[in-house]
Amino acid sequence: MDNVSNQVPDYNRLLHDQKERLKELACINQTTAILKESKPVEESLQQIVMLFPPAWQYTEFTVARIIYMGKRFETSGFRETKWRMAQEFTTIDNEIISLEVYYNSEFREEFEGPFLKEERDLIQNIGSLIIGYINSYKARDLIKLSHATSQEIGYQSDLSSRKLLQRFLNRHNAERDIFHDLTPFRVKEILLVANFYDPYSIEGEGRFADHILGQYYQFNLTSIPRVTGVSNEEDVFTRLGSRYYDMIIIMIGIDRETPLNLCRRIKEKYPYIPVFLLLGNSTDVTFIKKQRALGMPFDNYFVWKGESKVLFAMVKLLEDSVNIYNDTRKGLAVFSLNQ
Repeated sequence: MDNVSNQVPDYNRLLHDQKERLKELACINQTTAILKESKPVEESLQQIVMLFPPAWQYTEFTVARIIYMGKRFETSGFRETKWRMAQEFTTIDNEIISLEVYYNSEFREEFEGPFLKEERDLIQNIGSLIIGYINSYKARDLIKLSHATSQEIGYQSDLSSRKLLQRFLNRHNAERDIFHDLTPFRVKEILLVANFYDPYSIEGEGRFADHILGQYYQFNLTSIPRVTGVSNEEDVFTRLGSRYYDMIIIMIGIDRETPLNLCRRIKEKYPYIPVFLLLGNSTDVTFIKKQRALGMPFDNYFVWKGESKVLFAMVKLLEDSVNIYNDTRKGLAVFSLNQ
């Protein structure tokens, strides 16, 4: 009996440690995914800082801040306390970026105050990913500036036939590869929130996915998102706690208050996840506009009128809004090669 009782605490500790490592791994993976989308640095930093609290041991008592170029990117309810973990990094042009994590309550002593050794490793890894991303941006800007300066002073040089051939190949490769570099962000996971008692013809995740699937096939698109359907608040937060979702779609039918209250709670905890509302009746548009004016936090809204294209439009609108910076930059780069 003593052996069993001694083993239980060890098992619980092992289980706890494994959960913490999974949280840390999820933070790294989500940071990498955000950086791969090639959005502006400021937007990326705001998204990344929101990933910090779920990755630290005492999530509900964790706030975080990133400081860069005099700007502060903070989690909701941020405030400084004496329980602080911070790390500074330096860019290639000697700008400082600071990553800070605070607990707003006292906890038992660990490796570094109340913080774990693995959390120190995590903040260093996240910082390394961010600094690499920022440096790549700065390097591209320096190359563009150098190229522009050379043109301004009328720099001319005789190019050998080998250089001319290389220029042609570079242009050809750029034009070919542009299509592979466009739209780096794609919606892969959708969380669909619907009350199955509302009179919808698409309320189930299966039929919802079928509608999207048809549109993707029509446009010969192969990257089809996975739709996960839930019908209550408990399931929503259970899903959000176990997997990263690119967008959340909340259906609003006869009951309007419950979905909107849920929308607010989702945005309070996961402000970086886009939330779209899908209205079952066009007469609700005025009500939704009024709610937005009163501060209801949602990203966009659509009306379901039996036309499946609206579901595809929701996905593509989000993808385009995220990818516009990257796609414009890539397209202009190819255009400049042809001048």
